[in-house]
Amino acid sequence: MNNPEVVMIGLGYIGLPTAALIAEGGTQVHGVDINQNVVDTINRGEIHIVEPSLDKSVSNAVSKGFLKAATTPVEANTYLIVVPTPFKDKNEPDISFVQAATTAILPLLKEDDLYIIESTSPIGTTEKMMTYIYEERPDLDGKLHIAYCPERVLPGNVMYELVHNDRVIGGIDEGSTEKAVAFYAKYVKGELHKTNARTAEMCKLVENSSRDVQIAFANELSLICDKADINVWELINLANKHPRVNILQPGCGVGGHCIAVDPYFIVADYPMESKIIGTAREVNNYKSFWCAEKVQNTKLQFELQHGKKPKIALMGLAFKPDIDDLRESPAKYIVQRVLQNSNNEEYYIVEPNIKEHNVFKLTNYESAFKKADIVVFLVAHKEFKTLPKTSDKVVLDFCGNFK
Repeated sequence: MNNPEVVMIGLGYIGLPTAALIAEGGTQVHGVDINQNVVDTINRGEIHIVEPSLDKSVSNAVSKGFLKAATTPVEANTYLIVVPTPFKDKNEPDISFVQAATTAILPLLKEDDLYIIESTSPIGTTEKMMTYIYEERPDLDGKLHIAYCPERVLPGNVMYELVHNDRVIGGIDEGSTEKAVAFYAKYVKGELHKTNARTAEMCKLVENSSRDVQIAFANELSLICDKADINVWELINLANKHPRVNILQPGCGVGGHCIAVDPYFIVADYPMESKIIGTAREVNNYKSFWCAEKVQNTKLQFELQHGKKPKIALMGLAFKPDIDDLRESPAKYIVQRVLQNSNNEEYYIVEPNIKEHNVFKLTNYESAFKKADIVVFLVAHKEFKTLPKTSDKVVLDFCGNFK
């Protein structure tokens, strides 16, 4: 592939779908990932993640020669940084991957190029990278277009939402914003909202922190209702009949690469000001711990009543229904915690969206349900909704599967 138009650094859950979308539009895309296996898989026209219709898009783009993957970048006109931003100790964001990706393209940058960060980042990251680039390449000072445009897609519906969702685009100056807007306008049908880089960075963090706070309210209600002997699902359903009330559904915590993570970007930088945001994180983390404790207590109760150890089905590992993504998954945390406290009970671990796991031995969901004395619903996968309600099992339903 000669001189691609776009270099996409990071070919994960966001980078690969975005690269495929751009390439399907007839633009030459050079995708970069540090994992050779990922690169080889994509170059065969295959995918390494589960996402509806992504396989067709990648296969199509690769076969037509518009998408190629490699472990190193090449010269282009537009560079998109879509790498992870993990955490160091005490939930402090680590932007070293963003910096490493930027370092990799430093020698390739030329006047009038467009550099966009999509990775979730602390406020000020885009300006930091601008300073870094211009320090290393003073010949380009003021001659690049630098912008931030966060993704806001839902796993399981990424290919649709990449096209149809509105985007917030913030440049380091007006020219950068305009150039980035012109780039996204070629592929996105949603509205493109212009702002500055700092506001765009904050916008991403605020969207997910808002969801986290709302989920924390629902999870806190579930803890109160458990003590008060009230069905939380019925309660929320009734409360939501009020025209101005819209309480979300509780679960066994909050997971994924966004809602469970992004609030920490704010809390780390503004600890004294972000009291509600910080407390919401604590509530949602505690809910997972509480669910694990509940399984432990139910198990001991069963032994006392029946004089034997129960067989326990742990239903779901993903961070939300009907996907294969286990990142920051509260269900996975609960399973790990329950197994740490195991004492020769028989466990059946279920996750219908993955074939195998390198730590857990997986069991078919129907078989696990049938054999188990205690069934623990951790994720409301569509398969689980087909299971019969039965009175001969102890059911712990943390996600409203049987609500």
